[in-house]
Amino acid sequence: MQTQRIEYDDRIVRAFLWASVVFGIVGMLVGVIVALQLAWWPANAAPWLSFGRLRPLHTNAVIFAFVGNMLFAGVYYSTQRLTKARMASDKLSWFHFFGWQAIIVAAVATLPFGITQAKEYAELEWPIDIAIAVVWLVFATNYFWTLKNRREKQLYVALWFYIATIVTVTILHVVNSLAIPVNGLKSYSVFAGVQDALVQWWYGHNAVAFFLTTPILGIMYYFLPKAADRPVFSYRLSIIHFWGLVFIYIWAGPHHLLYTALPDWAQTLGMIFSLMLWAPSWGGMLNGLLTLRGAWDKLRTDPVLKFFAAGVTFYGMATFEGPLLSIKSVSALAHYTDWIIGHVHAGALGWNGFMAAGMFYWLVPRLYGKPLKSVAAANFHFWIGTFGILLYVTSMWTAGITQGLMWREMADGGGLAYPNFIQTLVALRPMYWMRLVGGTLYLVGFIIMAWNLFATARSGAPVNGEVEVAVDTPAERGPKPTIKDLVLAPPVIVSAVVVLMIIAAGYLEVVASLTFVVLAFAVGFFAMLLLSVSKQPGKPTWHALIEGRSGVFTGLTLLAALVGGVAEIVPSVIAAPEALASTANVPYSALEVEGRDVYIREGCYTCHSQMIRPFTWETARYGAVSTPDDSIYDHPFQWGSRRIGPDLARVGGKYSHTWHYRHMMNPREISAESNMPPFDHLAGEALDFADTAAKMRALRTVGVPYNAEQIQRSDRSAHAQAAEIAAFLAADSGVRVCPGNELTDACDLVVDSRMTAVIAYLQRLGQIPANGMYDAPATETVAANTGATP
Repeated sequence: MQTQRIEYDDRIVRAFLWASVVFGIVGMLVGVIVALQLAWWPANAAPWLSFGRLRPLHTNAVIFAFVGNMLFAGVYYSTQRLTKARMASDKLSWFHFFGWQAIIVAAVATLPFGITQAKEYAELEWPIDIAIAVVWLVFATNYFWTLKNRREKQLYVALWFYIATIVTVTILHVVNSLAIPVNGLKSYSVFAGVQDALVQWWYGHNAVAFFLTTPILGIMYYFLPKAADRPVFSYRLSIIHFWGLVFIYIWAGPHHLLYTALPDWAQTLGMIFSLMLWAPSWGGMLNGLLTLRGAWDKLRTDPVLKFFAAGVTFYGMATFEGPLLSIKSVSALAHYTDWIIGHVHAGALGWNGFMAAGMFYWLVPRLYGKPLKSVAAANFHFWIGTFGILLYVTSMWTAGITQGLMWREMADGGGLAYPNFIQTLVALRPMYWMRLVGGTLYLVGFIIMAWNLFATARSGAPVNGEVEVAVDTPAERGPKPTIKDLVLAPPVIVSAVVVLMIIAAGYLEVVASLTFVVLAFAVGFFAMLLLSVSKQPGKPTWHALIEGRSGVFTGLTLLAALVGGVAEIVPSVIAAPEALASTANVPYSALEVEGRDVYIREGCYTCHSQMIRPFTWETARYGAVSTPDDSIYDHPFQWGSRRIGPDLARVGGKYSHTWHYRHMMNPREISAESNMPPFDHLAGEALDFADTAAKMRALRTVGVPYNAEQIQRSDRSAHAQAAEIAAFLAADSGVRVCPGNELTDACDLVVDSRMTAVIAYLQRLGQIPANGMYDAPATETVAANTGATP
């Protein structure tokens, strides 16, 4: 038999690894800064360094720069060895590397300056979204090309998870990024209100699933057995883990929206599938930990196994807590609180961070041909990192439960026991300082790791792996399975029957209950799994057959991931035109559109929600329960995911223009214990209303019913409303209005400023103007910015 020597492309692995280390430190440093800002407001040093601007930068840096580069390093290293093939194209690999780093740089260049779509984990504006799609498709092309060239017929379990990541992230990114551009740095989501919320959390939840979970599970299935020198505990359990996760995870997004204006059927579906996630998630955790059977003694001396074992354990903890938080009664307490922040960081720091550290400590000695510089430093990193995580997570658990209980506490004589939101903030401040200490310790551990890895690399030289592979002939490969073997197999037939049952259920009102649908899915799904791993004498299992056909395997993975998204999103999107036709709401005025963009630009959505849930303690504090109609013109929706400040869904008309002005100029003047940064810079930042018409045209394209006349008069209408607000401030509190568009020592407020715009927007929230949308009369002549009401 002929053989061929292959040299793997480990240069690309080293590039992604070092990028991950550097961006990991940067992302965590930004995290420490925003933690300090919550505990001590003066840390908001400048508008572009405020919490609202830096928090999206922190999440993007940690998710896409740190974990993204880490997973690419792991994928490139393990895929070449599992396929016994070099990556198909070095040029595509390097295009992927430099393209991804350029995207990260673009995020740094835009997010701190308020250029954002305000969609959690998807804040980057449309040109960067297109760049992400291009770079991701290049990565996918190179990856599947490599699978086509593989010398190893069967796809190992790690490759299954990589395939799921690539195909599912593609769908998630494209659908959630659909937007209508206004200009090169501004766009509006094609979805609004309820539909946008559903799409966003279908994306947001599954970005966690298919960017932060499935690829890291693939890394676990490759690197953990390598480090332990043990085979994976159970092949069959890995099959159940994979298909269970891919199929069920995609349905669970609505559990982020429990008790909101989302339809009840979607909320219940999200909760049920979230609870079902316990089974495959813990199956994967047990498969990882039981792989260490017979190697537990190595944990005493091997820091790599310490990190892997702890990382898998944190995965188990996070995937237990996630379904727990999806139970409606638990979500009622935890949602919008810091408990969610603790949950997220247990996964991010414990699962992603520790798996990354373990992989780095294992990889760098092999990539540079030298043993790790300091095992003692790596062990110290493990213990300081673990202590940091525990401080962080316990402080946030404590803060979240305290917060939730204080919000709902009722006084003996009736009413809220803590009617002032600031009272809860003051109670949480010690936990915020504790969180800061925990995060700082974790960062210190990561810096120690970076030194250790760099010292190891300097002591050696780059080494590329090699392998000798057999060059087999078609006769030696054996017969290929037929289409009948793959498509007409029992697992496929069972799945098709179950799908047909569910479609039929849609026409039978009594039978088509939610319980029936879920049971049909569950029974059919697990029947398919059992059939796929069942053996027939002398024949491979059906699953073994599809493992040898990467195209078929990819197609089935795509179908499993698509079903849930289509079932949840399509009915909601279909219902949108009818909701628009029957709404009693009116569109935002020209100035309110500008004010909403200011609200988004300053990152106010990172601290405030706009969704009042149907609880007495929420309606007593904030007003009537939110309805789908309230946000029907919101592109994107602003329901929020956290309350560092109070809910704003019905803040309109609750306070005067003067109160809002004073609050934004100096929050401590209104609430002495507030941790909100000042937004006094808005008073002097003039808006160019010439751009407003383009924004309203874009919004009309996505369904907001502006007419041509309203768009044509948008600049005059915006100025007229701004001038009314400025005149009120001048008369009510003596605010000195500037005669022009520049702030001077002789005046306090520019009329056409971001300040007047955001005040107009806040006053509109929860209010439907009796006379319809504010609009300047067609014959009105508006004078220049004199500060007087025209």
